[in-house]
Amino acid sequence: MQALRHYLLAVQFFSRIPVAGRLAAWVGWSPEMQRASAAHLPGVGWLVGLWAALLQGALLWLLPASPWSPLAAALISTAGTLWLTGGFHEDGLADVADGLGGLVPAERALEIMKDSRIGAYGVMALLMALLTKVVLIALLLSVMQPFWGPVPVLILVCCIHVLSRFAPLVLMHSLPHVGLAASSKTLHIAGRQLGWQGLLTGGLWCLPALGLLGWLGVWSFVPSLLAAMLITTWLLQRWLRKRLGGMTGDCLGACQQLNELALLLASCIYLRQLL
Repeated sequence: MQALRHYLLAVQFFSRIPVAGRLAAWVGWSPEMQRASAAHLPGVGWLVGLWAALLQGALLWLLPASPWSPLAAALISTAGTLWLTGGFHEDGLADVADGLGGLVPAERALEIMKDSRIGAYGVMALLMALLTKVVLIALLLSVMQPFWGPVPVLILVCCIHVLSRFAPLVLMHSLPHVGLAASSKTLHIAGRQLGWQGLLTGGLWCLPALGLLGWLGVWSFVPSLLAAMLITTWLLQRWLRKRLGGMTGDCLGACQQLNELALLLASCIYLRQLL
């Protein structure tokens, strides 16, 4: 029951899905519960991934057969995930790009990242991330659908949402929180380094995703995905340690976005070996 409460807190914090009324009263809240809920971030990824797959599948069925249909499905489903999450992770990516795009001291970078206004680096990072995401999803849909049908690629996209949300937990485990405590919105989530138990909880949420990929018959693909996550997270961790001495909540959002892009890119590269 306690694990369910933690999960629902994660849903409430990381998405727009309402957890209110009697349900919210039953869940309760405390700083300790909020910190524990972070381990369930990959579980929230299942909801976001299923929503994205549902939108993509519905659009591919409703739209006419056209080379543009996969692009339209990718674009609208990406907009749908932005709505469901409130652009939470994308906002973190833009803030990190603004703060670390220029060669400024760590203290100044943290101040820039807390500024609600978006700068040139943030705009460029956000636009490039969204465009790349839409193009890579459209590429997967257009290439995989004629050979295997729409279901495998929808499962793959769903699993990517889950797996990419495990990477921020690795940052929370390996880096201290260095945000401005007085104004940090994520202090209750990331203010204390995540323990091994939290990593295990997040990993358990990822096991069904790996199992689904195995069910599709692409077990050889799993090492490629894990390698993409490992390299992306390791490089980001080294960069954040060097530039900031740790991480902030915005860094967690950037980590999820970069890993989602890395997993999509690895998927497209892997497909080239199969065709």
